[in-house]
Amino acid sequence: MGRKCPTCGRVVKAEPPDPILPFCSERCRLADLGKWLDGGYRIGSPLSEEDLDQSATPRDADDPDDDGRSRPQ
Repeated sequence: MGRKCPTCGRVVKAEPPDPILPFCSERCRLADLGKWLDGGYRIGSPLSEEDLDQSATPRDADDPDDDGRSRPQ
């Protein structure tokens, strides 16, 4: 029994040192790379108490940088 390809789920019956492992094909390997490059995968970090406190703080109404207009993202 082999391992499953992380992209398509097909069983991979390759032996090391196969350059496309753990993928079943070059196409699946490149599809996975494209997903990383497009931001489809993200490596996150655990939130700390400080992060949670900052996100819950409302903006100050007297903020000189806030002119009431929306900013482009």
